[in-house]
Amino acid sequence: MIPLNSLSHLWWRRLPKEHLGADLFAGLLVTVLVLPQSLAYAMLAGLPPQVGLYASILPVIAYALVGSSMTQAVGPVAITAIMTFSVLTPLAAPGSPLYIALAAGLALLSGLLLLAFGMLRLGFLANLLSRPVVSGFIAGSALLILLSQISLLLGVPVHASSSWEQLLLTLKQLPHANPSTLMLSGVGLGVLLLRALLARLLIQKGVPHSRADMVSRLVPLLLVVVATLLVVALDLDHQYGVAVVGPVSNGLPELTLRLPGVSELGLLALPALVLAFIGTVQNITMAQALAMKRHERVDANQELIGLGLSNIVAAFFGGMPVGGGLSRSAVNVAAGAQTPLSSIVSALFMLGIVLLGTNWFSRIPLAILAASIVVAAVSMIDVAELRRAWAYDRADALAFVSTALGVLVLGLQMGIALGIGLSLATLLYRASTPHIAVVGRIVNTEHFRNLERHGVETLPDALFLRIDESLFFGNLNAIESRLMGEIAKLPSVRDVVLIMSAVNRVDLTALEALTEIQLSLRARGIELHLAEVKGPVQDRMLKTPLWTNLLGRVHLSANAAFEHLKVGGLLTAPIALRVQRR
Repeated sequence: MIPLNSLSHLWWRRLPKEHLGADLFAGLLVTVLVLPQSLAYAMLAGLPPQVGLYASILPVIAYALVGSSMTQAVGPVAITAIMTFSVLTPLAAPGSPLYIALAAGLALLSGLLLLAFGMLRLGFLANLLSRPVVSGFIAGSALLILLSQISLLLGVPVHASSSWEQLLLTLKQLPHANPSTLMLSGVGLGVLLLRALLARLLIQKGVPHSRADMVSRLVPLLLVVVATLLVVALDLDHQYGVAVVGPVSNGLPELTLRLPGVSELGLLALPALVLAFIGTVQNITMAQALAMKRHERVDANQELIGLGLSNIVAAFFGGMPVGGGLSRSAVNVAAGAQTPLSSIVSALFMLGIVLLGTNWFSRIPLAILAASIVVAAVSMIDVAELRRAWAYDRADALAFVSTALGVLVLGLQMGIALGIGLSLATLLYRASTPHIAVVGRIVNTEHFRNLERHGVETLPDALFLRIDESLFFGNLNAIESRLMGEIAKLPSVRDVVLIMSAVNRVDLTALEALTEIQLSLRARGIELHLAEVKGPVQDRMLKTPLWTNLLGRVHLSANAAFEHLKVGGLLTAPIALRVQRR
């Protein structure tokens, strides 16, 4: 367990003065750029827009003070928002007092779980999900986000308890789409999708990459400002029915915890576990990626403690679960942030904005916020990852697609469960069908290679078989079938050598099966030999009947076994190189 007092090496104790200017500027810029995003993700979660602003203040400071990443930014994020909406919508009406209390409960439970993960040094949990499964989950979540925003892009009022129901109701309302909203949506999507082209044009004109990237990141904010000014100038909300954010509360919320009843909290236990698990994977993966670019290291367990504390604080201050934001972190890095001080500065600027007043937010058109969410969601779908998986390993590609479809059709919790199940099933399938090679010795060396790949020399009455997997109850049939099949091809075989260089473990079932195989082969006049048995495996087998029966036939290396058996037989000519078909 990690005591909190072990975190005495935190960044603020050794803050270089030369980083102050860069962090101050980055904090200001991040505040300006993520302001619309904070509002949008709160509404995506089914919460009042000001909650997104609150979640960008104290929770951000909590993570910055405790987390180990120098540049990761925590706050409202798309995946956390859509998970909150998906979990809570069946339990309460979005925006209702009960819904807000449930969101606070979800933040508290997931924060406590994350804190416990970190204190118990469970950061390795981030490695339990394969990259294709994580990418598939994110892609499926992005598709759910897209479905949830269609009605806002069209300007039709839809109230549904699920994304699919919302899509069906939206399609029914399609003839009643608001023309002014459609125009705003179309322009907004076009501008946001073309901002990458703007960066390339600026670079071609000689603008430095960093400055061009920063200009392109300012586009969403400028779009929100221009669209809001249009709404005000043309009175689009009152005259043409364009939906806007609506009243946004001024000032700060009270530091209170409004939790639902015990029964409702019980319903949140599993979703909180899923949220904590996904937060673990996303936060640690992103922190490690950012650290690698800066040639730094992060402490996975300390990251979990930081994220857990930030969610616990969020439960008391606004009530929206938070996470490590990809776009927030990207903006933070692009703005030149050097330490978590930039996040603290950003939180303080956000605090100032909330205290000064948020009335002007009320007339931001929802269509523009929806367009920014849609573009962010599209960027979350990693098609390149799917292509790489398809080209390298179809099983990983299947895990990607199945997880994405599972999230889309069955929901976030069942989707991630399906992805984990597929990953485990793939591992079991691969372990239960191990690669087994008949090997021989490369001439004039001590190296043994697959005779289907190399020209090797063999002994006419000996079979050398290399098993490239640990032996356990699930793969015994495959190993025994292959062994007997190879023996059937060599009627003159008198010795079988199992090369165990890749065998890291032999379970009890496998040990008993090997004992039976040894007795069965001996009854047929064939002796079983073992070679290259690893120390830990040998330690377990020393006092077993199998080891006792194999005295004198356990060899240090495959070459030692080859030399031992060569005395009783002649070498065959090297086998010509053949194309491996396995």
